[in-house]
Amino acid sequence: MMKARVWTAALAFTVFAGVFTSCAPRESTSLSTILKENAGKGAYATKQFRNLFKENGHSEEEINQKIKVGYQQLFQGDSATQRIYFQAGKNDQGPISYIYDVYNKDVRSEGMSYGMMIAVQLDKKAEFDALWNYALTYMYIDQPGHPSEGYFAWSVKPDGTRNSEGPAPDGEEYFVTALYFASGRWGNGEGIYNYKAWADKILTTMRHHPEISGTTKFGPQTSGPMVNEQHKMILFVPTNQGRKFSDPSYHLPAFYELWALWGPQPDRAFWKAAADTSRAYFQKTTHPVTGLAPDYAHFDGKPVTTPFNPNSHHFAYDSWRTAMNWSVDWAWWQKDPREVELSNRIQSFFAREGLSSYGHIYTLDGKKVSPGPSAGLVSTNAVASLAATHPVAKEFVEALWNLPVPHTLGDRYYGGLLYLMSLLHCSGQFQIYPPQ
Repeated sequence: MMKARVWTAALAFTVFAGVFTSCAPRESTSLSTILKENAGKGAYATKQFRNLFKENGHSEEEINQKIKVGYQQLFQGDSATQRIYFQAGKNDQGPISYIYDVYNKDVRSEGMSYGMMIAVQLDKKAEFDALWNYALTYMYIDQPGHPSEGYFAWSVKPDGTRNSEGPAPDGEEYFVTALYFASGRWGNGEGIYNYKAWADKILTTMRHHPEISGTTKFGPQTSGPMVNEQHKMILFVPTNQGRKFSDPSYHLPAFYELWALWGPQPDRAFWKAAADTSRAYFQKTTHPVTGLAPDYAHFDGKPVTTPFNPNSHHFAYDSWRTAMNWSVDWAWWQKDPREVELSNRIQSFFAREGLSSYGHIYTLDGKKVSPGPSAGLVSTNAVASLAATHPVAKEFVEALWNLPVPHTLGDRYYGGLLYLMSLLHCSGQFQIYPPQ
């Protein structure tokens, strides 16, 4: 399937941000209070991460081999037909590498942060550091006074030339959490490799970026925080019209709970509230029968229609991640039983559509817009089994198990990254590493 998932959203808005001084009031709450309130029955508390593949009868050896093959193909395979990970020389900080969107021919903060998350989960420190070095060298905007100062350009060419001078929040969200995990797994280094210090800095910027107007090579722009303070939720983008709505697949309550424990002290209560907001948002934005969420949604959960993304009000490419997000939240924290209902609902819908024949774009009420399953959606539907309780959940896990490593031009980048992360989630190898 040719996946033309072009982020015209960011091209339309050319997302902007800045430094993180702010007059906004900051909440404070004690760590002991948050620890008590966050203690649950999920994997964070039990330190036990479900292995859905093992529950389906696969051996540890088979599971580890499947993950190894997927990683080797996408990170070390043939440069023309398989890999998405590319080396780009060295600088004073060390080796540089990037994750390449082979279809759209660019490097995206989404893919870079996903690549870093995969690397830390698989204990690939060299690859993690090389990706982080590229992100800071070519994507991080540190020019004083620039509207996007303190954020990462969401799209650049492999040589670092920027296609946009503003961010997409899903990149920042995964950068922060991957850096915290790297601190926990490997300890903090010096300079750019002081992982926790950088996670704290980015996280502070996300909430407290002041509203700044200025001129870039793409024209005048105004940027502010990545969150809406009133609604306590992540924005679609922190600039222009994009600040008026959200993206359900950007809601990561499992991460927010960790930020409420590990992040800068003044903002911990906010992130805890944001986690609860996102859990409620999943209920508002998903269809009551199908469980499908739109690509973009207003703060009240209703779909957004935009001129730059014809599928913004449909269940489409961004939306595939939403079920993964609520299911991982349930697996880690088990705070909202309605997430179990959501996984049962969306898997029941796709089971009715046919496990081997469902489409990849739908109206929210379940009318197929684009036929043919996609590797990315097959993968995230399997992760939904972390929260599902009906027997068909095992079939979605097996569908991921039987899925070839994504290799087509349209599926290799986005589908490949979702495939690897889903393998890790479904094998119990996507784990929590508290920062040092």
